[in-house]
Amino acid sequence: METTISPPTVPPGRVIPLHGSSAEIPRYVYATVFSSFCVITGLIWDICWHMSIGRDGLLSPPHLIIYLGAIVSGLFSGYEILRTTFWGNPVEKTKSVKVWGFFYSSLGALFCVWGALAMLTSAPFDDWWHNTYGLDITILSPPHTVLALGIISVQFGAMVSVISLKNHVKLFFNGTTARKKMLNKVLFWLFALSAGFLLTMWFTLLSENLGNREMHQSGFYVVASAVFPLFLIALGKAVKNKWTITAVTAVYSILLLVTLWIIPLFPAEPKLGPIIHHIDHYQGFKFPLLLILPAFVTDILRNRYAYLNDWMLTLILGTSFLIVFFLAQWNAGTFLVESPYARNWFFGSHYWYFGSNPNWEFRYKFPPWALETMPERLKGMGIAWVVCLISTRIGLKWGNWMNKIQR
Repeated sequence: METTISPPTVPPGRVIPLHGSSAEIPRYVYATVFSSFCVITGLIWDICWHMSIGRDGLLSPPHLIIYLGAIVSGLFSGYEILRTTFWGNPVEKTKSVKVWGFFYSSLGALFCVWGALAMLTSAPFDDWWHNTYGLDITILSPPHTVLALGIISVQFGAMVSVISLKNHVKLFFNGTTARKKMLNKVLFWLFALSAGFLLTMWFTLLSENLGNREMHQSGFYVVASAVFPLFLIALGKAVKNKWTITAVTAVYSILLLVTLWIIPLFPAEPKLGPIIHHIDHYQGFKFPLLLILPAFVTDILRNRYAYLNDWMLTLILGTSFLIVFFLAQWNAGTFLVESPYARNWFFGSHYWYFGSNPNWEFRYKFPPWALETMPERLKGMGIAWVVCLISTRIGLKWGNWMNKIQR
């Protein structure tokens, strides 16, 4: 929803209120970013639980962390909607979206409330599904799809809430220069966190198609080109900072690394047969994709060529993103699959689902079906390039929209 408002008339030196009568960042924004962190860490823990233990219950520890994120997001955002509706001043209501002709809410709070409701609705649905059909064989089962949509809504709501506040500081805040810089700095890192958590969510949903053994297939780069440039370049357009995309991918990388290093420290034993691979500790999730490398290059190029129109930027940013990502990830795939130096706690390539054969012939090398002939690879990478350009162009358009969000 693209909205524009005119700045209220304020005497020089006065402060346009960000929240109520103060220039402080609203508490619900911190709460939604915290919720975004809870749901993605809980989800990664849940995947590790399935890899290491098997079936989980409705109130398993990972689920409780996910529910905590939903509850915090729903309560704080819901309270913010009620506060603005019944006790908000005219300026706050001007900055809000009117819902059902009565309620006043920020766009981000709406996303968070609906996402929290979807997440909590998915919980009993997921429990019934497991009791009826057993352990999921795919991440995106029907109840998990409802949960994923709810998580994405909460995380997107957190990100939009920060963008809206940042745009208001940029346009309407008349406080001191030092105060404005401080607010912008805090909001930038809140944005990097919320966007990084959402990027981690997208990677988690696509992780079955972005595994180590797919990194020498062109299909891997088609999938990556369809998703990551769209999202990352949109973020670079939405928040005008020199290192926006790099900061977001750094948050994604750190979150995956920390969970990869910490979760396997705790004991866990399989409780669902058949148990082929006997383990006594949690198995880790995934080593992050090297998105930070094309992100770094993209940030440099988008600042260097900011004067160009979006079509020229599409060609430059899309092409460079794919080239850098391909070179980095192809070699990373070779290392993670084949090198004995990757079979440790740092890289985690030795973790294995308890129901899989640890002596599988292709555990530490690429199987024939994961390789392509040169003509197949060239054709596939050509498709990936076209997809990357389309994804980049949509990302620039989406980012221009987000850069104007004020509600």
